[in-house]
Amino acid sequence: MKMLNPHKPRLERRIAGATNRWRLPRQPVSGDLLALSQLCKALSIDFDEALKNPHSRMKIVFMGKHLTFVIIQSLNGYLSSTCMMAMLGLQQLYVSQIQKIFSENLKNKAVQNGEADVILECLGFKWELHQPQLFQSKTLTKLYLGALARATTSPVKELEKLLQAHLTGKIKERPPVKKMIISLKINDPLVTKVAFATALKNLYMSEAEINMDDMLGVLASAHILQFSTLFQRCVAMMMSGLTPSTIKNVYLAGCKYKEEQLTTACEKWLEMNLVPLVGTQIHLRKIPQELLHKVLKSPRLFTFSEFHLLKILLLWVYLQLNHKIQTIPTYETVLAFFISCPRKSSFLDRDTGQSLIPLFLCLRLHGITKGKDLEELRHMNFFPESWLVRVIANHYHALESGGDMAHVKDLTAQAVRFGLFFSQEYTTFSKMIAIYGFFFEIKGTKHDTTSYSFYMQRMRHTDVEFSSLVSEHGPVSLRAERLVKYEIRAQALVDGKWQEFRTGQIMQKFGLIKPSCKSHVLKVQTVGIPIYASFSFIFPIS
Repeated sequence: MKMLNPHKPRLERRIAGATNRWRLPRQPVSGDLLALSQLCKALSIDFDEALKNPHSRMKIVFMGKHLTFVIIQSLNGYLSSTCMMAMLGLQQLYVSQIQKIFSENLKNKAVQNGEADVILECLGFKWELHQPQLFQSKTLTKLYLGALARATTSPVKELEKLLQAHLTGKIKERPPVKKMIISLKINDPLVTKVAFATALKNLYMSEAEINMDDMLGVLASAHILQFSTLFQRCVAMMMSGLTPSTIKNVYLAGCKYKEEQLTTACEKWLEMNLVPLVGTQIHLRKIPQELLHKVLKSPRLFTFSEFHLLKILLLWVYLQLNHKIQTIPTYETVLAFFISCPRKSSFLDRDTGQSLIPLFLCLRLHGITKGKDLEELRHMNFFPESWLVRVIANHYHALESGGDMAHVKDLTAQAVRFGLFFSQEYTTFSKMIAIYGFFFEIKGTKHDTTSYSFYMQRMRHTDVEFSSLVSEHGPVSLRAERLVKYEIRAQALVDGKWQEFRTGQIMQKFGLIKPSCKSHVLKVQTVGIPIYASFSFIFPIS
């Protein structure tokens, strides 16, 4: 029986952009300018050019993890230059998909030994590369696609053939592709020919050896190539290999390439090692002032004492002013240098010292309480007199009020600091400290290969160990109890990551007999060595 109203074949419809507006491909414009605008925006095609060439259009079809490019050519049978440029504008959309396809297919396949597909001209050399390896670099991928667009009449078809060959595993059966020549200009002085060659080698070998001397150059090469896998590998190696001789270059590289992992790693490493390690080597001179300032402001900074930190900072200034010095001078030499400067004004008041004031403002000069050390500060004529007057006045008021530190409120930013550098050779290590007539022992004990404990305890001035701390005119407090606000922290580096243990801030009255004479014990479980143990405390008003 014949149907009276047979349905006509429905036209194919597709979505333009991220909305529900539909367009019929047989009517590219059809008066629906909004839909055409959405299509052009979705495909990064110039809207004005689309109006002029309505029959030239493209679409991208995503099928799971596979990417297929479909060209709807113009009525003349070829792509216009405008449409070609539109295709190139889509690179950002599919470069990552191309890389993913090739990386997945490269995992279980041997490196190609056949003829190269691409010749890269760079740094005065010609490097032969294969397409699967080349596509691991976003920079080289974009250069190759640009060359492909200029050299062939159907670049997308050529690329589609290549992708299909890799997806089906028929790489050897694919027809030969014309060898492309691409050029890359590099202006980064860190990139050397050896480093760039190493970076290209890593396109073929995921674990290719990298010489530590070339690490910065390889990192710079990976950044230029946009070779993320290699870049992150270099970052990890540089973070785990920080030393006094490398920290400057690693930090500057992190700033240059905006790699926060590197700059943060440098800051954390230097917070622990500025005083016990870097401060004993000539490499201290290389520490940038910006990095040094960040470290001095950090509450995590480790130091044996405040005066010890001051000596390290004075040494850094001395090395900045004496560039020819190639060995670490003694403290007496540094002291003599500043004493010999004109006495008309302090060093920090002069033009040379003005830029250094932010560094020394980070010091807690009130943590220097020994009369001998305070006399050296006055004698060297380094600090403005007003600074030293304030410190002496605070000490006087604290002694007069039985040790109360009325000028100190914030434990994190103002506490008096002492530290123990607990290395492998110790089973027990302690240090005696005295402040405002009160005496304490800070102590660390190793219980087994991974178990440690740290604590502080109040001691009597009559103990033998304190004979060297109690001078003829040194203050001695006879108060039975002393209110102390304190915190004990320990840090160790394990597999490139810092482990931190802390008691938290504790308020406690310390007596002279057990158990009130002993602080809370910080228990530490770690395989990291050495351990940097910091003891911070203040004497609140009581």
